[in-house]
Amino acid sequence: MLGDLIIVLKWWFYLFLLGIVFLPFTKRVFSQFWDKGYLFAKVLGIGFISFFVWLLAIFKFFPFSEETIFGVLIIFLLGNYLFLFKKNPEDKEQSIKFSSLLVEELIFFLALVFWSFVRGLQPDIQGLEKFMDFGFVNAILRSKYFPPADMWFAGKSINYYYFGHYITAFLTKLTNIPSAITYNLMMATLFAFCFSLSFSLTGNLIYLWKKFSSPTLATSQKLPTRNFFFPIISGGLIAAFLISLGANLHPAYYNFKMKVFKKPYCNGSFFYWYPDATRYIGYCPDVEDKTIHEFPSYSFVVSDLHGHVSDIPFVLTFLALILALFPQLKEKRSSFYLLTKGYFFLFSFLLAIMFMTNQWDYPIYLIVFGTALLAHFFLSEGFSLKSFGKAFGLGIITLGVSVVLVLPFWFNFEQIAKGIAFVHAHSRFYQLLILWGAFWFFGLSYTVFVFKPNLKTKKHLNKELVIKFLSQALGVEVKIKGEKKSLESGKKLKLLFPDWYVLVLLGIATLLIIIPEIIYVKDIYIASHHRANTMFKLTYQSFIMFCVCTGFIFYRVLTSLKKNIFSFLLRVIYSLLIISLLIYPFYAIPGYYGKFSYKNYKGLFGLGFLKSSYPDDYKAIEWFGQEVQDQPHILEAVGDSYTDYDRISMATGLPTIQGWLVHEWLWRGSFDEPGKRSAEVQTIYETKDLNTAKEILKKYQVKYVVVGEMERTKYPQIYEEKFSSLGKKVFQSGKMTIYAIDYSDKSS
Repeated sequence: MLGDLIIVLKWWFYLFLLGIVFLPFTKRVFSQFWDKGYLFAKVLGIGFISFFVWLLAIFKFFPFSEETIFGVLIIFLLGNYLFLFKKNPEDKEQSIKFSSLLVEELIFFLALVFWSFVRGLQPDIQGLEKFMDFGFVNAILRSKYFPPADMWFAGKSINYYYFGHYITAFLTKLTNIPSAITYNLMMATLFAFCFSLSFSLTGNLIYLWKKFSSPTLATSQKLPTRNFFFPIISGGLIAAFLISLGANLHPAYYNFKMKVFKKPYCNGSFFYWYPDATRYIGYCPDVEDKTIHEFPSYSFVVSDLHGHVSDIPFVLTFLALILALFPQLKEKRSSFYLLTKGYFFLFSFLLAIMFMTNQWDYPIYLIVFGTALLAHFFLSEGFSLKSFGKAFGLGIITLGVSVVLVLPFWFNFEQIAKGIAFVHAHSRFYQLLILWGAFWFFGLSYTVFVFKPNLKTKKHLNKELVIKFLSQALGVEVKIKGEKKSLESGKKLKLLFPDWYVLVLLGIATLLIIIPEIIYVKDIYIASHHRANTMFKLTYQSFIMFCVCTGFIFYRVLTSLKKNIFSFLLRVIYSLLIISLLIYPFYAIPGYYGKFSYKNYKGLFGLGFLKSSYPDDYKAIEWFGQEVQDQPHILEAVGDSYTDYDRISMATGLPTIQGWLVHEWLWRGSFDEPGKRSAEVQTIYETKDLNTAKEILKKYQVKYVVVGEMERTKYPQIYEEKFSSLGKKVFQSGKMTIYAIDYSDKSS
């Protein structure tokens, strides 16, 4: 355990270094924040340095190597401290308190150590889709230039959103830690980022609301710590725990049902199985419409290094940028001030990263960006064509720059989605309430709270009042019941930017839940899971946005109400809902990792299962790692998805002719080519005709043929003797043999 702690400290130090490199720039961008965006400097450091290393490799200027990484790092270090560290008379106070830095770094570090320990309880890179994710990382590590080779489709590059896997490979090269360890460290890092960044984002949301709500404090740079410490810590931690460890109401509802009313779950079991919270609609009871509605804590528990998980730090940074930069538009002489300063380039850059990491996030946060931009200009300058034009102009420029940044990736990528269609099954309303009811309650109570003070009647909300509220918010004259009224003649709606920010996120989060009830994006899972991927990718972001808002709403509403029976009841309901959302890890962590004890700690090395269950295969993987350079093609048995087949290509990054079938079917858009390759692999192993085998091997430029226990199981008619004629035996351990193929005439 001590050895792993040293490795974690080394990993943390490099993350700390990347953050320090970008701290001067980050302090200017997040000058409005109480912490000056300290934690977001880590994300920007990783994003910018890895992206420019990737650009150099994809244009083949420099290889993907340690030397290139450190060269780019030094350039950015000099750029930050020679140019951006200089004082600017237009900048506000840029100092950051050491205590703030220490608190946030401690939060990040403790979260990193905590989840590293959790992963150490069950570190195996096995099960679900870990083979795919780890294979991508190793394939990227072996690639000198990009796009990286697909380890399961020899001769072709990865046709997937691999940038998150690339960042793992980037950090692996930077730290010089084996990938079988950095896989688990990366999952711990994503957990730490999710926890600490959401803490900072929601804490700063509360901070800015308190700051803007007071004319005196709004112009002060030195705010009294006592007035802000508790709100920031409490609201920030609520959001951090909800996003990183929370879930929906499913576990609370069914455990209450089982333990209080003694009624079993729909499958007849009295044991709560944690994945059920992500597989509710369509599984119980209407099995004809299987859907997926995951959330970050489930992702951290099962630890598949997928794009939607790798993108969380960039998503939270993007949301923080909106909060930090949009209020500054009103303060500057021109709405395009921040554009000319280059700060709006960050939105384009992060959108490009999102596209290459998890494409679904690109349109989602483009909508968030555009909606927030419109809300800002309408709020600050009124509802007019001029306001719309400013928002449209900034939006188009941001979109255009992001497209340019994405082009190097796009030119080497074939679209996987096959259009959209209307859904032919819908969720039941009570199911949506179990999944989203808690967040909707927070959102609805907050919406009523912020609008209610502007009502002059105790009557229910009607059409005229809705029109009046909108007119007050947008600053336009309206006519109600024939009487002309203006903004000046009535009470002005006093909503600050943090309020509008939260309302925008609540609205878009709800919209993302509604969309998969109407349309879905078509892929290969159109039979019984037709809208599963659409619901999964959209509502995953709903969960993140809801949690950010909930931490703010909890403090904003409860501290603004007068002390009476109503506020007491609301406080109780809020608290019960948050507790209900946070019981999930008490089922999920033991369910996946077993007893939470240091005695069960196994370490961070993720290939221990190969060493124990497939010792000969593990020795072969070690041999490939020590003796084989670059990325020659290999041959191993074709396997079905979610199995232990294709373990050699997964663990080495060496491309095999055909790997997991269903995955390549999805990535290539058709089963034709994967199916053909699968048949050719079987022919190579089973044919007794040397020329036929050699012809196919040469077609795919196979250098090494693997013959192990899995190959003999998959191909019972295997004719192994021919490989000695086609080349020579270069490795032998038990039932595992590796042959090096010789394409000269001597092998004929």
